Amino acid sequence: MNIESNLLDTIVAVATPRGSGGISIVRVSGKDSLHIAKNITKRDAFIPRFAHLCNLYDKNDEVIDEAIVIYFKNPHSFTGEDIIEFQTHGGDIISSLIVEECINSGARVANPGEFSKRAFLNDKMDLTKAEAISAMIDAKSKDAIKLLSRQLKGELKKFVDDIRDKLVEILAYIEVNIDYAEEDLPKDLEEQILEKLHTINKKLSQTLLSSSLREGMIEGYKISIIGKPNVGKSTILNRLLSFDRAIISDIAGTTRDTIEESLRVGTHLVKIVDTAGIREGREEIEKIGIERSIKSSHESDIILAVFDLSRPLDSEDEKIISLLKELKDKDIIVIFNKSDKDSEDFDKSRLSDYKTILFSKEKSIEEIVSNIKDILDKQNIDDSLVLISKRQVDCVKKANEAIKESISNLEIDELELFAYNINDAITAISSITKTFERDEILDKMFGSFCLGK
Repeated sequence: MNIESNLLDTIVAVATPRGSGGISIVRVSGKDSLHIAKNITKRDAFIPRFAHLCNLYDKNDEVIDEAIVIYFKNPHSFTGEDIIEFQTHGGDIISSLIVEECINSGARVANPGEFSKRAFLNDKMDLTKAEAISAMIDAKSKDAIKLLSRQLKGELKKFVDDIRDKLVEILAYIEVNIDYAEEDLPKDLEEQILEKLHTINKKLSQTLLSSSLREGMIEGYKISIIGKPNVGKSTILNRLLSFDRAIISDIAGTTRDTIEESLRVGTHLVKIVDTAGIREGREEIEKIGIERSIKSSHESDIILAVFDLSRPLDSEDEKIISLLKELKDKDIIVIFNKSDKDSEDFDKSRLSDYKTILFSKEKSIEEIVSNIKDILDKQNIDDSLVLISKRQVDCVKKANEAIKESISNLEIDELELFAYNINDAITAISSITKTFERDEILDKMFGSFCLGK
């Protein structure tokens, strides 16, 4: 089946999470939606955007459920098509039976993301809004929701459209200069264009930087617990999670692989990783676990470095201290474990550059949690624009590289290559929201001419 005929199908899907709950919503979209609703409810008419209390029937005219049915008439719906929503009592069985009856009446099961895809194709949303909706569903913090809601309201689209328009205008002037050289152009045109391009380059660079700094806010922050074997990392993980997730023993090297769990800290949902003890691996499996521990620490936003305060620093502790120096761009909290057995021979000054916490199995975990929360809360959103997907970041990077090349070519009067670079930049930045149409160049090119010309 080709794409065009696919879009003519009426689709159905359960729009609420699977499992038991108060209500379940089954959504139908497409030209046959109203017909399907009438067939299942045995009702002759529906008022758009009005809640109708109806019995829902199967093909044998037996009642499945009593539900609220709402009809959204095109184009005033999420997809831009006719939509029917069946709001039933919660539960997988009820919603599955309704989906089955919709299929019997002519619908097919929707593909993943197909409702949003139809909304995009019917100009009900652009790609930035579609990505914001998807990201909001998986958001890991309140700040992430606030940031994504800004994109949902069109902040990124406005930014892209502004840069896009400026680039199209620049390209129009240059193509006029190439193809219509007899027309009068400002003498300082090149300087004006270079100034605009440098401004755009700066904006895109700042956007990439702020997006990199806020990446954890969108994807969720990651915390790694590191230290030598048998230093108490798994104990701290279990205390943070409030259940025994990791096996604890006095045998060094008990944790052979990274253990990942989700933890809510304040308004943030973070991923916390207990790593294998870092030392010289004594066998292949342990070596692999240590490599994964080091890799995880480099990928994390926050490091909890654990040291045994009951014993002097040794060569294995030195490896952790060396690793912390490599992780200087991370937020690091040093935890002095077994503080109830404080050894006078432990040189705390070696770790004086870091935030330190005294901890033991008798102490509350609250101080550690509070310090993690303080770090996460510092990542407050500001007015900086943030890109929320790798696709958006790649598009901006490509546009910025093309702009840098265009500046170099304009400075040596290579106008054809300059025009090629600007075309690339427009295509890249436009793909964040929509495709670039060449007709826009003609509109800009001739729109600046005098009336009657």
